[in-house]
Amino acid sequence: MKIISVVGARPQFIKLAILSKKLRKNHNEIIIHTGQHYDDNMSKYFFEEMRIAKPNYNLNVGSGLHGRQIAEMLIGLEDIFLSQKPDVVITFGDTNTTLATALAATKLNIPIAHVEAGLRSHNHKMPEETNRILTDHISDYLFAPTATAMENLNLENLHGKSFMTGDVMYDTLLYYGKIADKKSTILKTLQLEQKQYILLTLHRPYNVDKIGKLQNIFTALKQTKRFIVLPSHPRTRKMIESTNTIIPENILMIEPLGYLDFISLQKHSDKIITDSGGIQKEAYLNGIPCITIRPETEWKETVKAGWNVLVGDKKEQLIEYCLHFKPTQPRPQVFGDGNSVKKIISILESHL
Repeated sequence: MKIISVVGARPQFIKLAILSKKLRKNHNEIIIHTGQHYDDNMSKYFFEEMRIAKPNYNLNVGSGLHGRQIAEMLIGLEDIFLSQKPDVVITFGDTNTTLATALAATKLNIPIAHVEAGLRSHNHKMPEETNRILTDHISDYLFAPTATAMENLNLENLHGKSFMTGDVMYDTLLYYGKIADKKSTILKTLQLEQKQYILLTLHRPYNVDKIGKLQNIFTALKQTKRFIVLPSHPRTRKMIESTNTIIPENILMIEPLGYLDFISLQKHSDKIITDSGGIQKEAYLNGIPCITIRPETEWKETVKAGWNVLVGDKKEQLIEYCLHFKPTQPRPQVFGDGNSVKKIISILESHL
């Protein structure tokens, strides 16, 4: 098969890494990078560190308003799809890259495979929610990571093209987690002791685009007196620097990390505070208590299992969970058995 994989953001690089390695054993894969994440720490280093094949094309779209960004992607993707004539196009997750890929392919009658289909936060103000829903409804192969995702697809009458494969990021974590254990020196570099720090990530617009909201989060975290490590997302760093926001002394802001260092930092943290969907899932897989600064989540399984709590913008809850949240429940294996990639490739081979 000739397969085109399209990526543009950090979570997609992670999903692509393990899938691409196995696809290339028997198939011709072409990689397109839209350039949605163009910072080297968010893009180039991931390809190098995870040994992902260099993209055959880079659209260099960069940041911008949603409509303009998607429009520029559509133009570039359509030209490549027309010239390459792939048997299938693979799109990942819920970004503007995801939606643009599906739109460009469906207009050309090219089969679309959506990896990580069926996620729903039920918050239609999130651009990601729109991207997910539209992509699922125009894709031909929907690869669901969890039973809840399959239920969502069934409720939307998409059961005829939905497949329960498990989560590709679990495959990735199993493979690269062992490498991280051997290679990462991030704890030594930052002079951290295992379980003596909290890992924080912030990047959602509703948390960082309004300085008052961001300052409230920092104020709450200052009151915990816990040592917190914050790998800075470009959006977050830009807001902090442009407003001269003072970061509390107990928060160490560092540059964005590569995948191996970040996984190591996660695995050895006491807790994780995040507004990222993917990191909620990684925290669960690593057995780390997660505090989510959002009112809802796509990964309801992690909340139901008692390993993830939603605090929204409730300052007192954030402080309380930072100090006292310690799950004791077992962690059900909700993300598959670590063989998601094998299942995805098998389905594509049998249908195309």
